Amino acid sequence: MISPVSPLVTGVRRGPMLAVLLTGQVMASMDGSIVSVAAQTIRQDLDAGGTAIQLVVSGYLLTVGVLLVTCARIGDLVGQRRAFLLGLGWFTGASLLCGLAPDVGVLVLARIAQAVGAALLTPQIFALIQTHWAGDARRRAIGLYSMVLALGVALGQVVGGLVVSADLLGLSWRPVFLINIPIGVISLALGPRLLPPSPVTARTRLDPGGVAILTAAMAAITVPLIFGRDLGRPLWVWISLACGAALSVVFVRHETRARHPLLDLASVRPRGVKPGLAACWIVMGCYTVFLLTLTLHLQTALGYSPLWAGLAFVPYALGFGALSLSWTRYPPGLQRVLPVAGPVAFAAGAGLLVLLCRDEWRPDVAVPLLLLAGAGHAAGYSPLIARVTTLVEPRLASAISALNATGPVLAGVTAVAGLGSVYFAAPSSADGLLRVVAAVAVLLVGAALCATRATLLGGGPALTGGSRRTRRT
Repeated sequence: MISPVSPLVTGVRRGPMLAVLLTGQVMASMDGSIVSVAAQTIRQDLDAGGTAIQLVVSGYLLTVGVLLVTCARIGDLVGQRRAFLLGLGWFTGASLLCGLAPDVGVLVLARIAQAVGAALLTPQIFALIQTHWAGDARRRAIGLYSMVLALGVALGQVVGGLVVSADLLGLSWRPVFLINIPIGVISLALGPRLLPPSPVTARTRLDPGGVAILTAAMAAITVPLIFGRDLGRPLWVWISLACGAALSVVFVRHETRARHPLLDLASVRPRGVKPGLAACWIVMGCYTVFLLTLTLHLQTALGYSPLWAGLAFVPYALGFGALSLSWTRYPPGLQRVLPVAGPVAFAAGAGLLVLLCRDEWRPDVAVPLLLLAGAGHAAGYSPLIARVTTLVEPRLASAISALNATGPVLAGVTAVAGLGSVYFAAPSSADGLLRVVAAVAVLLVGAALCATRATLLGGGPALTGGSRRTRRT
């Protein structure tokens, strides 16, 4: 079996290279949530209807979710470096179009175009980290990556609130998009110098059949999940979900026979990979719905402004960041425990926060509990996804990147669709939040069990880089 640790390209300045990659990830992650804060201002300024605004906000997430796996495969075809730069350029140009949109129709189309760029650039980031980092350096890079991936959503809310409140140059909501332009231009100028060329395998081909089946399956699943609740979940929602599930089965069977599979299923065959990915997806999905419902509660029940509701999550960000940046220095035994203990700590922090602060926000209580929840989130994701990368062969980097990018999106959409309905159906915001967090706690216990299975199946040393051999079921 080929060692999962890939040879490194010499002469690469990995610090600046990682900075460029993570800047692209920050831009893509923030733009998934930054518009939510500005939605009401956009609606008033453009005299837009509710459906159009929903498309502005949700069309981005829908498009990204549908295209991620295909775009990860495109990275294999043209090289991850080139795909990242193309996606970054596309995203930057679409951001300019968003900021200059004269009406809501143009804004919706520009948001979809922006999502295409995000879908192209984001899976290349994790694949490039797997390719150009190994051992302790890879784990540190993944710690930074996971911090950016998770906190970009919360940061989008804070930045969106600041920008809209400031009304820069009298431009109202438009700087929400225009701030991407200088950042994107600088990254595009530095990227070709800092990112090493990516090898392209001449035998690699794109599977048109796989693309068609997967695109249809993802659309059939994500469209009703995103829009179904607001439409009252008519019959077509359930038909679409059933069709999406059936097409997903068809896709898996197609990929097992395809000569050039769109998603190489060999990436999930090593022992420990499937439960490890499942635990990561559950944790990220729980974070998404916890962030949404607590933000809504702070604004609707406790009277916080969007900006202050976003700032309330700063302790969570600090807890997440502190553990993401430090876990690689912990003893190996503690590193193995983190993926199991993390979801439990997340559940404990979130549960106690809601029990103690849902009626009155008490910073002396909320701050340490948010720190605990954030640290638990990081512990349940960063070490485990780093572990997964050690269990697969280097040639499967793009497949793992696609799964790592698509899984959290689907988990977040599903959690928001399901538990969001629980929140809105409750007699009060406080009751709804309590029910959501109770369900989140149960899911996080499930994530801890998946992480336990991943640790037992994959073997202990792999987490700390001691094992260099891929195990298969």
